[in-house]
Amino acid sequence: MKVILVDDELAMHLIMRRMLDKLPGVEVSAAFTDTQSAAAFLQEHHDIDLAFVDISMPGEDGMAFAARAEAGEFRAQIVFVTSHKDYALQAYDLSVIDYLVKPVSQERLERTVNRVLAGRQKLPQSPRVHQKEGNAAAAVVTVLGDVFVQSGECRVKWISRKSAELFAYLLLYKGRRVPRSRLLADIFGGMTPANAENYLNTTVYQLRKSLEPLQLREAVRSENDGYALELNDVVIDYERFVYQAERIKFVDATNLAEAQHVERMYTGELFGDRAYVWAIRETERLAELYTSFVLKLADAMLGTMDTAGAMKLLLNLHDRNPLNESAVRLLMKGHVLAADKKALTAQYTSYVRLLAKELSIKPSSELVFYYDDLLSGLTDKK
Repeated sequence: MKVILVDDELAMHLIMRRMLDKLPGVEVSAAFTDTQSAAAFLQEHHDIDLAFVDISMPGEDGMAFAARAEAGEFRAQIVFVTSHKDYALQAYDLSVIDYLVKPVSQERLERTVNRVLAGRQKLPQSPRVHQKEGNAAAAVVTVLGDVFVQSGECRVKWISRKSAELFAYLLLYKGRRVPRSRLLADIFGGMTPANAENYLNTTVYQLRKSLEPLQLREAVRSENDGYALELNDVVIDYERFVYQAERIKFVDATNLAEAQHVERMYTGELFGDRAYVWAIRETERLAELYTSFVLKLADAMLGTMDTAGAMKLLLNLHDRNPLNESAVRLLMKGHVLAADKKALTAQYTSYVRLLAKELSIKPSSELVFYYDDLLSGLTDKK
């Protein structure tokens, strides 16, 4: 996959190049300090798949550059890389691939790239708009870390944020009728009944218009005072992840590579930063499934002495939830395998202090005994 960098800070060119060079299948073709030069390059080079673009730049900013991409001036997709969190909602309206806040971590960048690569592997070679009418060839629905639909080079452009939200809601009940009353309460709650009814009618129309270029307009079906989303021959990223994660009951040396591939399918929380209130339960369920899967994977990786890889996964889990005792236990085990007594003690004492500060409780007796056992084992070795 070929990418370009667009940032007026030359230091960011160096940083991003170094990070992207570590990712297999990615080639940085060029770097630019202004959007005009980048646009001219993209109009000449149609093999560029992705542009990492700063938002705040002299002259034409990243938002205007992304709008040109939406207008079809070039085919490359956009990832914003910026210091400004305030642009997030506008970025989603522009249907960019992702929104990365500086300083960008290697793990966060890797997940963005993996999501794009996974989508490219499953898309048909030609855009959907060139297919025969009624041919529902596979499209890709991405809702882990974002909300978008893509088929070939044709990507959905949500007419409004509410149309994206309605799509996300109906997707969770795919194939089943959702009553209008539930949609009014969950998506348009707080409005007067009359306004809510009007907004729902408008949003259904906008959703169908948004899906029309992908020949998915008829996927939104009116049914008995409600709506249903019918998607056939469509790849849905969270369904693939759930199926694969639940299928692999145990992880060991025989299926380690496969499990690592499944872990990379989880490219972010359900619906990303949109954080729909009505989706909290499903978001937490998927996050718990991911956590459980990573714990199994990391334990197997420690068993094969891939300590660095396992610790990377565990530290990511620890950042998500520092109170997860299972992750702390495996981190302690990793420190022992690295023969790092100081890190082991720091990990344990940090967790004890966090429990006392946040919950006013002590660690479980099992963890205390486990720590003592690990510590004595390291001391005996010395």
